[in-house]
Amino acid sequence: MTTTEGPAALNTSGDPEKDTPTNLSTQYDTPMGLAHSTMATLKERITLHYDLASDYYLNLWGEHIHHGYYPTLESKANDTKETAQLNLIKLLLEISHLSSSSSTPLRILDVGCGIGGTSRYLASTFGATVTGITISSKQVEIAKRLTKTAASKEASTTSAGDSGDFTVLGKGQVKFLELDAEKMGEHFRESDEKGDFDVVWISEALSHFPNKPLFFQNAEMVLKKGGKLVLADWFKSMDVKAGDADIKAIEDGMLLPPLCTQSEYVKMATDAGLNVLAEPQDISAEVSKTWDITWSLIQNPSLWAFAFSQGRDGIAFLQAFRAMRRGYANGSFRYAVMAFQKL
Repeated sequence: MTTTEGPAALNTSGDPEKDTPTNLSTQYDTPMGLAHSTMATLKERITLHYDLASDYYLNLWGEHIHHGYYPTLESKANDTKETAQLNLIKLLLEISHLSSSSSTPLRILDVGCGIGGTSRYLASTFGATVTGITISSKQVEIAKRLTKTAASKEASTTSAGDSGDFTVLGKGQVKFLELDAEKMGEHFRESDEKGDFDVVWISEALSHFPNKPLFFQNAEMVLKKGGKLVLADWFKSMDVKAGDADIKAIEDGMLLPPLCTQSEYVKMATDAGLNVLAEPQDISAEVSKTWDITWSLIQNPSLWAFAFSQGRDGIAFLQAFRAMRRGYANGSFRYAVMAFQKL
């Protein structure tokens, strides 16, 4: 991918190497792979991005803003993207050996909860008490709205309603907070909840964090003894060359500090005092279809016009989708799940 290469249409072969330019490419071209300035500025841009774009995320991806997992050929042929997104949640539950059979509901902290899709699933289906946190006030607003709607649909057949700050949803309950994850250790240590969570759940959010070692330290702090950290994220491959054009474009467009390798996450976790519960499981081949689907979905001039109205970051974000497809195809961009435990 050259530094001025724009988006391309999804061809019938699905091969990102054979993409051809579209009119959108010509109209909304912008240099790719530029470095971020300061990490503080990056965090501000991330907050602004999610404040502005979360309604579009909802329309594009649905309530679950994360990859879909297609574990088999049959799944790839038949599962909708929504089913595949639930498949990923179920995989994380499986590798971390989490069960809803306990007489005491699990207390889960969903870090980078987005618009709350996973939080609601873990509450309503898994019966957990879930606290979702995000840096975006707009995402909190949308998450609360969607939760209220979901609870109202259940009201005639369940005890759905409010329980303190939580909203009862299905078998569990959920609430959402606007909170910078880098401050979660201090926040929950000083709150009534005392931070004694059974689970810290983080899906595709940690790659945004400038200070990743601090996250693992905070996760260890808020977990109770025996508690688990469940994680899914994006990575660069172990052997990727410095300055790889696709990795640079992904970091640029997706508002990421330099991507880590899977082994670097393991070291950060163990350095923070956590034990490895489930070694990194690379599922790149099983999730890459997400970006084939997404690339076809974004070939909509109105979406590009909105991105253009947000300046360079908006266009670079959409253009990074192609870099992600190429990265999966050439092996430079990876996706993995893993789990840790506080002993």
